[in-house]
Amino acid sequence: MPFSLHHGDALNVLAGLPDDCVDSVITDPPYNSGGRTAKERTTRSAKAKYTSAESKNDLADFTGENMDQRSYGFWLTQIMTEAHRAAKDGGTALLFTDWRQLPVTTDAIQAAGWLWRGVLAWHKPQARPQKGRFTQNCEFIVWASKGAIDGSRNPVYLPGLYSASQPSGSKRRHITQKPVSVMRELVKIAPPGGTVLDFCAGSGSTGVAALLEGRDFIGVEKTAHYASIASDRLTEALRETLTQDDVVLAV
Repeated sequence: MPFSLHHGDALNVLAGLPDDCVDSVITDPPYNSGGRTAKERTTRSAKAKYTSAESKNDLADFTGENMDQRSYGFWLTQIMTEAHRAAKDGGTALLFTDWRQLPVTTDAIQAAGWLWRGVLAWHKPQARPQKGRFTQNCEFIVWASKGAIDGSRNPVYLPGLYSASQPSGSKRRHITQKPVSVMRELVKIAPPGGTVLDFCAGSGSTGVAALLEGRDFIGVEKTAHYASIASDRLTEALRETLTQDDVVLAV
């Protein structure tokens, strides 16, 4: 089956997945970051943190954004432990994070049993300049593997730096939506025909990228509103791939 999408709590859903069923875990968990103080980080909604007051695009909020540092590290360790069990030997994990949560993310992924491989950078060209400061126009992707990687199984040469702006206007369906162009490059770490897991699926960008690049997809999304959007986008992406296949066969 090209994709399955689960509406529910990620830990509960992952606990029901069989061992060794996933080639790559690629996900964008709630950063639980932002703000100058612990109070600002744990009492404001995701919408208040990540969208401006003058924004014309009224995006739905999502849960899981109000953990303190220790709670976030504990949760991420728990869920990445389940993901490690579900991953195949030599499988990979890619987790988005920001500069504040980079240390706890690298700690959690190793505590869960993964072998930390490095940090990729996502450059955002349209980030707002800050007077007297460096522009915060970069987010990070911590990546790791379940043991040794067999390069002959998927002999790709992937970059470590990606540059693309967050979708805007009608194309922006989620508060923290990632560009499909970036996700299409990242899912190539999974072998063709392999399975990509995203336990914080949001509006489905990882899954869309996986399907367009010939991978299967397992997604989990807790917020009903975004699970519905993800379902529509994944169905449309699958329809697009089937249409492309028909064109290739006709040629």
